[in-house]
Amino acid sequence: MRRISSRLTSFYKKTFPVIWCGAVMIVAVVAWVLVHAGKQGALMFLIFPLLMVVIGYALYRNLVADVVDEVWLEGDAVIVKNRDELAKIPLSDVTDVNASTMTNPRRITLTLRSDTRWGRRITFMPAVESVSFTYSFKPDPIATELTSRIDALRTSAT
Repeated sequence: MRRISSRLTSFYKKTFPVIWCGAVMIVAVVAWVLVHAGKQGALMFLIFPLLMVVIGYALYRNLVADVVDEVWLEGDAVIVKNRDELAKIPLSDVTDVNASTMTNPRRITLTLRSDTRWGRRITFMPAVESVSFTYSFKPDPIATELTSRIDALRTSAT
């Protein structure tokens, strides 16, 4: 059994939002102090924390919120863990593997034939072996491996 999801998933889902909210709070408090001190133009500074909240929420909602905690590859199946729930999904049930590029964090979405407790799509952050500038432009090796395994299963079934 091999882990194919990133170990940083927990950081992106739990720790980074706390850091982001802390930064927003610090900026908001500084802006509030400047406004009450009568500094000219400080009222415009209050818009910045609001903008940070909107951008942070949009990024979290679109890139991180739907990501499962762990994905493991075990033979011809993936084991998915999200919170305290586990599911074993055969690769033969996967109809499509879609990998994002040019995003941080990278995401792989497995589209399934039937519903699971998380829906028909399982999204996870793939494990990264090494990061270089050209890594962003290359196909994800885990998505490529999953696609080739699924194709091999399909050809052997027919």
